[in-house]
Amino acid sequence: MPAIHKCDLAIVGGGLSGAMIALAVAARHPQLDVRLIEHGEVIGGNHFWSFFGADVAAADRPLIAPLITHAWADYDVRFPAHARTLAQPYYTVRSVRLDEHVRDVLPPRAIMAGRRVVACSPTAVVMSGGERVNATGVIDARGPADLSHLDCGWQKFVGRELSVSAGHRVERPVVMDATVEQLDGYRFVYLLPFSADTLLIEDTYYSDTPALDQAVLTQRIGDYARAHGWTVGNPLGEERGVLPVVFGGDFAAYWRSGGEKVAKAGARAGLFHPTTGYSLPDAVRLAQLVAAQRDFSGSALHALTHDHAARLWAQRGFYRMLDLMLFKAADPDQRYRVLERFYRLSPALVARFYAAQSTLWDKARVLSGKPPVPVGRAVSALMGGGAA
Repeated sequence: MPAIHKCDLAIVGGGLSGAMIALAVAARHPQLDVRLIEHGEVIGGNHFWSFFGADVAAADRPLIAPLITHAWADYDVRFPAHARTLAQPYYTVRSVRLDEHVRDVLPPRAIMAGRRVVACSPTAVVMSGGERVNATGVIDARGPADLSHLDCGWQKFVGRELSVSAGHRVERPVVMDATVEQLDGYRFVYLLPFSADTLLIEDTYYSDTPALDQAVLTQRIGDYARAHGWTVGNPLGEERGVLPVVFGGDFAAYWRSGGEKVAKAGARAGLFHPTTGYSLPDAVRLAQLVAAQRDFSGSALHALTHDHAARLWAQRGFYRMLDLMLFKAADPDQRYRVLERFYRLSPALVARFYAAQSTLWDKARVLSGKPPVPVGRAVSALMGGGAA
């Protein structure tokens, strides 16, 4: 007979957002029985997550600090007509560290890996084979819901962690190297120097389509390494991803598509930066918000997560408007000019932008001056809507 478990909180999806909620709740409410249900055998899958120093509030740092595997004091950007170093800390979390930390902190029964969920409600999770978890409340963090309800372009990438013979001499992260050939939209290479002879090279595109040819991008990574005189061996690790860059859509319909009346987290709740796709800051904020609650009923968790996500959707219209202009007003091979101009602005403004905390003055400054896209197309894109 299939097992039936009971708990206080069931979190479906052991990715970054689900794991952060489990850790935050365990820290604040050690008496609660929390279950983290994951389809794969490891928590977090195979990913790197990065964030800027201003992205996470000081009060929230203790939650994420044990997960940080790499830290730098500043980072670089490179464009055809502009390059600079920005004195803002940059951090990276490896999924393997997330898995280790979750297993160190949570009791063994809390981690239910290798389970395929077939249905979940506000108070129950059903897995293949009939295994079931009955909970006071359920949070679904299994990744995106029905993206057809959103208007979006795509950020897609392949990254390879490589050992570089004789060292690579990259001193700090290169968040965007857009001096490469512009293909399939806005293309840039992302570099993370993990050690003097270990480097993550990620080939990234802001594209009109989600199609990703891993073999082609892998070849371009090799070409980039050779162009810089680096001799590399077999990859130490690899990741790939296709993320929505949202410029409009129906938030209410998107939310419903992820499960009526079920609390949600992560991409399923629409909690990621509309322009950059960065999800870690939102994952930390939501985890702390959930952990601060006393009512873990399914209805209370749904109201909490829905209202939080809806509030951020309303607040982030500015970023969706910029995405709309990026994808609809600029020729694909000229999109880099939008970012090139943006990175001439003050470091503090850039930091607030990444943290999705732009002030009214920031927004006015971003939109002022000679536009990097044709004015007529920009007006046409805005008049056509999509940033609601």
